[in-house]
Amino acid sequence: MISPWKAIRYRSFQRTMHVSSRFLPWRRPDLIEGEHSTGRLVDELKKEGYERVLIVTDKGIKAAGLLAPFEEELNGAGIEYIRYEDTVPNPTVINIQDALHAYRYHHCQAIIGFGGGSAIDCAKGVAAKVARPDKTIEEMKGLFRVRRATPMLIAIPTTSGTGSEGTAATVISNPETSEKYPLIDLSLIPDKAVLDVSLVLDLPQHITAMTGMDALTHAIEAYIGKSNTKETELLSRKAVRLIFGNLLTTYHHPHDKQARAEMQKAAYYAGLAFTKAYVGYVHSIAHTLGGFYRTPHGLANAVLLPHILDYYGESIHVRLANLADSAGITTSGMNTTEKAEIFIEAIRKLNREMEIPTHIPDIKQKDIPDMVRRSMKEAHPLYPVPVFMNEKDMTAIYTTVST
Repeated sequence: MISPWKAIRYRSFQRTMHVSSRFLPWRRPDLIEGEHSTGRLVDELKKEGYERVLIVTDKGIKAAGLLAPFEEELNGAGIEYIRYEDTVPNPTVINIQDALHAYRYHHCQAIIGFGGGSAIDCAKGVAAKVARPDKTIEEMKGLFRVRRATPMLIAIPTTSGTGSEGTAATVISNPETSEKYPLIDLSLIPDKAVLDVSLVLDLPQHITAMTGMDALTHAIEAYIGKSNTKETELLSRKAVRLIFGNLLTTYHHPHDKQARAEMQKAAYYAGLAFTKAYVGYVHSIAHTLGGFYRTPHGLANAVLLPHILDYYGESIHVRLANLADSAGITTSGMNTTEKAEIFIEAIRKLNREMEIPTHIPDIKQKDIPDMVRRSMKEAHPLYPVPVFMNEKDMTAIYTTVST
């Protein structure tokens, strides 16, 4: 536990943010969903007069052939496109600078993030820089430091996990400092989001597993935190129900269109929930691991999640019991503690069945003190966690998952 005066200060900040958020101009993207719905997006762009767009993606997406049909649709509508395909996992400041140069050089009018969370995060970073050419990415990290309208921003996710297509956040890495940090601003909520099930049918099993657990982590951390609302609670519970009902189906039967579509909705709902209710220690630690070792975000979340839930203990049993009911894994005779425990065990079972490791061996003991400081700095005072950790507590978590 942290000192009482720090706890009071952090909770005061969080209560202020929670109350203030009710008066912010929250919005949701214009959602376009269904098989081959990228074609409907192109029709909308044509009607709205867009002539030249920047597509931010990565080489894996291009090599998999996912982009080709979309680019053909753009060609057919007479819309020029410039492709930036060098985005890396955990997108970097350099990625944003390079993609921004392409946007400006070709006089683009809209930015499309096409890919997993990394491509969409990179696209959001470009949008932030177009909106604020006077600020560096470093100067915009944290809360509400963009505060200006971006160009048309569109997210086309090719995984079902990050929920970035519905959030106000982007996460950027700086390899020179081993930092990974969020930018959070309402202007970074995409104007349009496309959930095209045809783009996720061929996801490899390990990507399906990690992104699915990423979505589950979003839903859980949003629900158990102290800044949730009736809206975010409902979104989180819907996401948990859909994930428990469909994730293993998509893992074992990847071409099940109905299950894939439900996982897309789950990731979207979870993203809507955490963009208002925030996340917690799972994410602050996972972001740090991504900055230091490029640990895939979904993998880090999956490994960390049951350990963090165990740490919170009885403080979240009622909340976890509710989620267990939503997941459909309880019986009428169970008490609150039994439901909470079965929920945490169900998370471990998901990890085991999808062959997700139980540890992150990349962690070096010499790095743990610095990683603890960075994780604590990200979490405090912003994340409304159920129980505050101190550095000793977090060190124990890092040590546990490292061996």
